[in-house]
Amino acid sequence: MKILLAEDDARLRKNLVQIIKREIHQVDAVGNGQDAVNYAMYNEYDLLILDWMMPKLSGLEVCQEVRRKGYTGGILILTAKDDTADIIQGLDMGADDYLVKPVKMEELLARIRALLRRKDKPIEQVVKADNFLLQLDSRKLLRNNEEIELTKKEFLLLEYLFINKGRVLTRDQISLHIWGYDQDISNNALDALVKLVRKKIDENERQSIIQNVRGIGYKLRDSYV
Repeated sequence: MKILLAEDDARLRKNLVQIIKREIHQVDAVGNGQDAVNYAMYNEYDLLILDWMMPKLSGLEVCQEVRRKGYTGGILILTAKDDTADIIQGLDMGADDYLVKPVKMEELLARIRALLRRKDKPIEQVVKADNFLLQLDSRKLLRNNEEIELTKKEFLLLEYLFINKGRVLTRDQISLHIWGYDQDISNNALDALVKLVRKKIDENERQSIIQNVRGIGYKLRDSYV
């Protein structure tokens, strides 16, 4: 999937690009509304993510302009405004969805998945690993067709490992996926979460499905991929 992100806050733009790329999407990023219109008209994007308040053109003006010029993909507006009237205005101008700042990373990814599905784009919603099935839509984990109850953070950990099965993920990558870019999370917090998940899902105490990669992070064990 190819996504255009338009956000004038350089730090936030950089973090959002990293987050979206880790979900195996291609991302272009710009810092003002006029560049967003230009990029959208000369490239094929599945989704535009537009900040409401930007230089040159606002996110709403970009939305209106690209719709007028025939863009039919998904549009997600990022806004600090949470007033109902503002939200309705955005939707009326052609946006498909909105997300109120500060952005919660897991919610952003969920909105992206939902918008891509809405546009009839193929996206894997059930990820298989050996005798496990992870259902992304319903946020369920099944082992031999029996559900294992997970908390929100436990599911986010497994979601990231399953989607990236076969890849080693760093501690920073995993923490970013679970807690977001603006949280200061210690290694102990991540290790404790992994320990809780292992207790719930591992059948073989000697060989966990979640493999520790010393000095780097974690991965889904190769025998389960």
